[in-house]
Amino acid sequence: MRVLVATAVAPERDAVARAFPGPPAHEVPLPGATLHRVAGPAGSGRFDLLAAGVGPSLAAASTATALTAAALAGAPYDLVVSTGIAGGFAPDATGRAAPGTAPGAPVGSLVVADEITAADLGAETGDGFLPVTELGFGTVTHRPPEPLVRAIAAATGAPTGTVLTVSTVTGTAARAGALRARHPRALAEAMEGFGVAEAAASHGVPVLELRAVSNPVGPRDRAAWRIGDALAALTEGFGKTAPVLESWNPHEL
Repeated sequence: MRVLVATAVAPERDAVARAFPGPPAHEVPLPGATLHRVAGPAGSGRFDLLAAGVGPSLAAASTATALTAAALAGAPYDLVVSTGIAGGFAPDATGRAAPGTAPGAPVGSLVVADEITAADLGAETGDGFLPVTELGFGTVTHRPPEPLVRAIAAATGAPTGTVLTVSTVTGTAARAGALRARHPRALAEAMEGFGVAEAAASHGVPVLELRAVSNPVGPRDRAAWRIGDALAALTEGFGKTAPVLESWNPHEL
């Protein structure tokens, strides 16, 4: 089992690396990027950690580079994981989610995507936002393998729902409300998942997205951010996730 784990930046990559208690990562240079290779929990799998860059475009390009290099070397990946920190949509004040809506994701929690959706890929019109699919081309959603999503959710205790990919981070309550209205199952927003998923899809490799919540989606209140707590949650969560990934059979798809 070979897994490519793509984060945005080095601190996220290092948080994932801390979930592996073995020897230090071995660096593998690529054009424009460097892989950090670690052994799996049982020593049988191989996990390559990649700080792919911020935003869907750079994340897609870096992930595609790693996937292509592996394919050319005759050792393609079995799975790609997009992971890191994210903004979480606030839980309902009553603590009860309406049918068809996500329960919300408080700061410090972990979420698993059953849908990876580009939230702002499309066009603004007089009647509101239209996703690119309604313009007649492209795609806006990738769906990770359902059995794997269920297994990761069971191992981590994390809720499952939509994780949005945005090119512009939400900074107002109005935009947070608009996103939640368009995507009632949204748990979190980040900036790389859809780009990573596009690269994986181009190589025919399944994708997973796992996020730790560092701040609420909405007005940018830096005092409310808990990046350290989110990185710690990411390490703990990936420690529970890695054994599941190592034992997962991609032929179950």
